[in-house]
Amino acid sequence: MSMSDPIADYLTRVRNAVQAHHKKVDIPASNLKKEMTEILLQQKFITGYVKMDDAKQGVLRLTLKYNDGKNVISGLRRVSRPGIRTYQSSEKLPRINNGLGIAIISTSKGLMTDKQARKENIGGEVLCTIW
Repeated sequence: MSMSDPIADYLTRVRNAVQAHHKKVDIPASNLKKEMTEILLQQKFITGYVKMDDAKQGVLRLTLKYNDGKNVISGLRRVSRPGIRTYQSSEKLPRINNGLGIAIISTSKGLMTDKQARKENIGGEVLCTIW
């Protein structure tokens, strides 16, 4: 089965696991998803992840983070979609919840948060927002 938007699938799996209060979620692996997971780990939205090999492409097992039983991730939203790509310059990058959330930006220097992209004065495709 072909998947037309793997990033939306990634976000949906994380969103569903958070709403169901699961401790872990398994996601089919790819280099882009691994980079997104690294950003979530650096920004402390998850506590860790493990890449497991299987007969196909591998699986990323994310360990979700909760504070006093409440979700650290309260929302995820796909911004740029396959049908409607959204590109922004460094000056027009979105601020999520007044700086409390992040936007993941695909730039010519790889994936980075909106704060890192502003600091390096580089724009790109706004993949998703997480708060």
